[in-house]
Amino acid sequence: MGSIEEPQTGNVPIIDFKNWASESTPGQRYEVGKKLADACHNVGFVYIINHGVSPELLEEAFGWSKRLFNLKHEEKMLAPHPDGPTVHRGYSYPGLEKVSQVISTDLEVGEKLREVKDCKESYEIGSEDNDEQPNVWLPEEVLPGYRKFMTDFYWECAKTSRDILQALGTGLGLNDPEWLLKFHSGHNNQLRLLHYPPIPAKELENQTSARMPAHSDWGSITMLFQDDCGGLEVENKYKPGEFIKALPIKNAIIMNIGDLLMRWSNDYLTSTLHRVTLPPAEDRFTGAERMTRARYSIPYFVSPDINALIECMKECSTAENPIKYEPVVQSEYRLMRAKLQYPEKEARLTT
Repeated sequence: MGSIEEPQTGNVPIIDFKNWASESTPGQRYEVGKKLADACHNVGFVYIINHGVSPELLEEAFGWSKRLFNLKHEEKMLAPHPDGPTVHRGYSYPGLEKVSQVISTDLEVGEKLREVKDCKESYEIGSEDNDEQPNVWLPEEVLPGYRKFMTDFYWECAKTSRDILQALGTGLGLNDPEWLLKFHSGHNNQLRLLHYPPIPAKELENQTSARMPAHSDWGSITMLFQDDCGGLEVENKYKPGEFIKALPIKNAIIMNIGDLLMRWSNDYLTSTLHRVTLPPAEDRFTGAERMTRARYSIPYFVSPDINALIECMKECSTAENPIKYEPVVQSEYRLMRAKLQYPEKEARLTT
């Protein structure tokens, strides 16, 4: 795996992808990959700048997201998230989804978790060629152009995700640096638009409501674009329970390792707990009710293909570091983690 270059401070490093370009030398590309792999080992989260998704495209994506969430509730409900955790597509109103780190088949556990509402709304988008996760689109006349833009943006993000996966393979010293690409066609990724509406700060402070509780991601990597509001926090792996603010860097990707890539790497790459809480203190509240700022973010979840078998990469185990996990199929792991996230049946709000 190579030496560890970053000090064990828990701070989120910044990786410049400028020298990952096709015209860069093998040495330059290795240096980028090595810094990325070391950061993902030490922290599990990194900022990536000069990553290939243009600032203009990101500005347009956030514009579409705001137009979507500004629609009337009944208009957004024309593309409702299907009941249950099997299909994760379409619009979820505030309180429908419950994010947690709990893994259980007991639905009563899920109902107990749901007593603290997650105050966010989201819209999930995937590949049009993923028959197991069919998209749920708004009628074109409700938001003309939205479907085309988001479909194109989905595949632009997929291109950058492949660069990141190849850079990780290079930095890990895999015999085939493109090995991970064989399991990531892009058809099982997920684009998520997220909006955290303003709520009274006291609801977050007394924990009667939440924005996004601490959790790890389930896939290979996550690429996050966020606005300037802030609120994302990352657990310090060297001090469990201590969370570090991941303040916004304009146009940067915040990238983190997911559970399946952690398993592939035999825990060398870290799937780190993270959460969304109150914005930074200087501008977090307005008015007598101390209303929080609205927050918009766009995560892009990169997952192995549905039938991919995730088992330890041969370069990641030795006699001194034996294999820690049994092989698992992506679709089985996803459903296990998603079991409590959405109720099987939910009365749809219509007003």
